[in-house]
Amino acid sequence: MSNSQPGPSSSPSGSQPSARPAGADVVLVVDDEEDIRRLVSFNLGDAGFKVEAVETGAEALLAAARIKPSVVVLDLMLPDVSGMEVCRRLRADESVADAAILMLTARGDEYDRVLGFEVGADDYVVKPFSVRELVMRVKGLARRANERRLARGARDEGQRLEWRGLVIDPTRHRVIVDGAELTLRPLEYKLLAIFVEHPGRVFSRTDLLQEVWGILPETNTRTVDTHIRRLRERLAAYSEAIETVHGFGYRLRDPVATPA
Repeated sequence: MSNSQPGPSSSPSGSQPSARPAGADVVLVVDDEEDIRRLVSFNLGDAGFKVEAVETGAEALLAAARIKPSVVVLDLMLPDVSGMEVCRRLRADESVADAAILMLTARGDEYDRVLGFEVGADDYVVKPFSVRELVMRVKGLARRANERRLARGARDEGQRLEWRGLVIDPTRHRVIVDGAELTLRPLEYKLLAIFVEHPGRVFSRTDLLQEVWGILPETNTRTVDTHIRRLRERLAAYSEAIETVHGFGYRLRDPVATPA
């Protein structure tokens, strides 16, 4: 982990929001280790974020409802409510459901990563960690969270949804790629629409079966892979829009990321 130390502007407990411009993205840091709260809070504050830090799951839920963070940096092992349970509750709360969640954990095995994605985490960092990498990941997640909010607002108002040169018109059920209309089958359209409506969110195959097909997860989930492959083929130059999250499922790629 980086040896960067918080400066004198950090509060002793790390529990107070840093003084930042009113328009700054808000990050909630949840960790029961004071040194980590201070270190992460200071470096995120130095990167331009408004930061509030708490040490328990119960405090995290109350703070999230109050400050509506763009990103939550969430420790997995908390003294009261587990990080997994906090993540579940945040995703179930419509007022903060668009926040991006980064799991901060000392446990990095595949089971924990997959479980984190299943309960709604967007990313994870394993302790000990590079502070510089953590800040870069939070910047990317803040951008995704803002895209989610914009997409949700556009969907609620029947406005068009966009990813680079790919546009979805939810009112007319049309897809436009670089100005030309693309004809998709109904299931292909539904798959693409759900990804664009929820940028950055990871969907498991089971999620997609329930959301798109409306069927029980006992069905062979490989049918999802087949339809994703066909959709990518139809999207041609935009096939990289749908990113595979190995061991779990799929999500819409960061729109400013370099294509694979």
